[in-house]
Amino acid sequence: MNTSPSLYTPQGWRTLHPSARQLIAARFLRSIAQGALGVDFTLYLGVRGWSAPEVGALLMAGGLAGAVLSLWVGVYSDRVGRKGFLLFYEAGLALGTAAILLFPAAWLLVVTGALFGFGRGANGASGPFAPAEQAWLAQNVPGKVRGKVFSFNAALQFWGMGIGSLLAAVLPHMIPGLSAAAAYMPMFILNLLMAIINFVQIKVIPEARPGSEQAVEESKARDRQEIADRPEGATTATSGMDDAQIRRHENRALTLLTLVNMTNSLGVGIVAPLLPYWFHLKFGVGPEAIGPVYSLTFVLTGLSSLYIGRMSERIGLTKSIIFPRLIGILTLIAMPFMPYFWLAAILYVLRSIVNRGSVGARQAFSVSLVRDQRRGMASSLNAVSWNVPAAFGPAIGGWLIGSGSLILPFALASVFQLAYIVLFGTVLGRYEERPPAAPKPPDPAINREA
Repeated sequence: MNTSPSLYTPQGWRTLHPSARQLIAARFLRSIAQGALGVDFTLYLGVRGWSAPEVGALLMAGGLAGAVLSLWVGVYSDRVGRKGFLLFYEAGLALGTAAILLFPAAWLLVVTGALFGFGRGANGASGPFAPAEQAWLAQNVPGKVRGKVFSFNAALQFWGMGIGSLLAAVLPHMIPGLSAAAAYMPMFILNLLMAIINFVQIKVIPEARPGSEQAVEESKARDRQEIADRPEGATTATSGMDDAQIRRHENRALTLLTLVNMTNSLGVGIVAPLLPYWFHLKFGVGPEAIGPVYSLTFVLTGLSSLYIGRMSERIGLTKSIIFPRLIGILTLIAMPFMPYFWLAAILYVLRSIVNRGSVGARQAFSVSLVRDQRRGMASSLNAVSWNVPAAFGPAIGGWLIGSGSLILPFALASVFQLAYIVLFGTVLGRYEERPPAAPKPPDPAINREA
């Protein structure tokens, strides 16, 4: 019987590795700043006279830049370590934000916004350096609780985004006497403060020098511990393989993960970034109606992430990802047929709860496909397979809406989402660790003969 304290209590929080606690705390603080940027950054650009195509181009540039850099970061973080990449991110974010405060030139907004994903609402992720962050967290979390810990991490980042979304309503009014674009300076000040705090947090996290005897032994010890933590009789697809065979197996799994994830990302990208615009076109509502819906969505999605994290321990990561998303498809199909905003908003909230609530489980699944020394690469492929299609999805959805249809984007997105569920269960499900087979009940006939 498991007598360990629940992760969701102060005592359970203290059972986590200190490095894991600091990484989770850093992401939570970062998500607050990103929540404010997600609401106010595009409004700030609008006040400065940017057109909608220019704003969209900047958001797309952020997605593509993140995809290209994250692949490089993930691969090299496995070789040179993860800490340096995160320190570089926080330092660059602080310097870039400070430069905008002092000299808000358009070219500086483009460079900083693209590199650090301003306005994209990345749920606390460290931009293109997120693969290093995710791999570093994974190496400090035992495999047997990874699904629950990653889901807890996702819940905190959703709540941080919710707090940031609420702050976005008051930040432009915090400094009396400022108006127009200058009124949005507190948004950048918040971003700067969080970057400085996180730089200090990450700086004090210890990390063994990659390639050193200590780092090699720690990596081997983590792999041995994951094997020891498996229930007696549990099997994996790599049982009995040598190192070369395991590497080929991992490469196949990562290739399939990339292809399946791209299906999901394109389906999400066609609709999700354009929903506020769609709500306005269909129901004539503005930010005063849409903002509270989004804030409520983040709070409830965080709770959903906690529940799915617990569920993953009982039924496995694959099923905990697939089952909720089936409900998500039904809500996605129904949304464009709702006659009132409040009905469509309820469906949107429900869809976010079941879809985005599985983010932690999906992250845990991706890093569990490989051994410790290759988790940076696994995280980077996971990020690339998401960011590239997600960058082009809004262009497709926008073209469909621009052609006069408010239903076709949802129909097309539903097709991709359904394909993702089918592919994930059939193609990727076999790569999950299998629990031990249940013992067969005794044959009554044998008992009678005895």
